[in-house]
Formats: sequence, C-alpha cells, structure tokens
Amino acid sequence: MRLRSFCALRLGAVILGLWPSFAQAAPEYLGTTSWRSRDPRLGGMSAIELSADGIRFTALSDRGAVTTGRFARDEGGRITAIDAAPLHLLKGAGDAPLKPRRADSEGLAIASDGTAYVSFEGASRVLRYPRLDGPAENLPEAQAFRKLPPNSALEALAIAPDGTLYTLPEGRLDSREPIPVWRLHKGAWERAFTIPKLGRFLPVGADFGPDGKLYILERQFDGLAGFASRVRRFTTEGARTGTGETVLQTELGTHFNLEGLAVWRDAQGIRLTLISDDNFRFFLSTQIVEYRIFD
Repeated sequence: MRLRSFCALRLGAVILGLWPSFAQAAPEYLGTTSWRSRDPRLGGMSAIELSADGIRFTALSDRGAVTTGRFARDEGGRITAIDAAPLHLLKGAGDAPLKPRRADSEGLAIASDGTAYVSFEGASRVLRYPRLDGPAENLPEAQAFRKLPPNSALEALAIAPDGTLYTLPEGRLDSREPIPVWRLHKGAWERAFTIPKLGRFLPVGADFGPDGKLYILERQFDGLAGFASRVRRFTTEGARTGTGETVLQTELGTHFNLEGLAVWRDAQGIRLTLISDDNFRFFLSTQIVEYRIFD
C-alpha cells in the first residue's frame, strides 16, 4: 500500500474510532531490575500493586502466593534494590491454603482501606481478603465466569477510584469477539463494556491510574521471537470505550513475559511498573520493568 493511501486510511480509521490513538510523547524507558531470591515460591509473578509513592509493593504469583516489600530508589526514582518478605500461600475460607487446583491466582487489586481482591483462572472467581494473611471471603458468582475457558479466564483485576471492582479475561486468539469487562455493581457482576482486540495481543493485567483511567496491559507471544507488550488506557464512562489510547508498545523480545501492571505518578509524569512471569524456569528471572509516560 502506498504511504499516501495508508495515511489517508489511518486518518479515516482514527476519525471513526477504529484505529488506536497513541500518546503524544514517546514513553521513557527507566530500566529493568531482576528480582532474585532463594525463596522457592518466587516465580510465576502475575500481578503487582504499588503505593502512591512507588515504594511499597504487593506482588502475586500464579500459584496462590503473595508477598509485600519495598523498592529502594535513587534520586532519579530508579529501582536500586528490592526488599521483600517470603511469599506465603493465600488461604481459602478457613485457615488452610487454597487447594492447588483452585490457586491459579492472576489478578490483584487493593482498596484504599487495605482490602485485597484476587481473581483466578481455572476456577474462575474473585476472592476478597480483609487481610492477605487471613481467610478469604467469596464474592458473588457470575454465570458468565463459568463459561470462560480454564486457561483464559479472569486474568486482570482493578479497582476504580470510587471503589468499583473491574475484572476481565485473557480471552483467546482464535476468537474475534471483543474482550468483556465486568464490574461489581450492587452486589452482582455486570458487563460494563467491551474492548476490541487489536492484532495478536491479549490482556493480562490492569490498573486504574491517577488520572482515573483504566490501563490494560496486553501481551503477544511469537515463539522464539519472544514477547511483545502493549498498554492501552480507557475511560470507563458509558458502554462504548473505543479502541483506547496506546501509551506503550514494545517490540518482540524487548522484555520477558510481562503480566502485572501498577500505574502511579511521580514528579515528571505517570509511571508504569510492570512485573514478569518467569514460568518458574531457571534460565529466566522475575523482572521489574518501568516506563514513564507523559499526559
């Protein structure tokens, strides 16, 4: 396709809302930190939550384990060290840990009062934890969750500034259907809106940013070429969100398998802190990757 024709097509698509818009300024890559530990439970990290200052964190693995810790940062805000407690297993409704077949934890959201919520694949559900070292409380079930494929279910979880909880599945590449986003409203899950699939990316993480927008982390996997990552942000008002705004997109092989996302603000702009899933492979490591975007 000739460049002139392509540009005309792209302009028309943007006007019609069929092409993703991009952030005005290119994101600034701030660095990658490998998180290494003798803790045998460190691995498979699927979600991360940060305090407003980007120091304290909570991180979740996909085997039902969680930890809290702190990042040491230099004067430029770059991570220089990680201090974390040993990962401990999440509990079920009692004092016993979740059974392995029900412990595929993928999404994490923490409310302003410290209450934590965890979403799961396999047995698709969301649990509420008044304390992360205490027993879980079941949130209402949704019929739609039961129809999700076991390995493509509730991958991401986020809590809005007003306290509303949102969740979405990873979905499947072989489906053209848009990705549904559910919210917990008046004690029941309802479909809030859908987001269109773009290319071969599927959602794996989510967080609400300090601007009140929903940021969704997506990944693409292409065998030996590795992973590519993309972050789109959306407004959550109304039933139509369009294609969102792409604020970050990496080339294949730039980073490992980024699955978790935390969004916060520093003095220069909005920070994206991402965590990778090493799949418990000895030749990989858990990575903390950071970018700054400018709004």
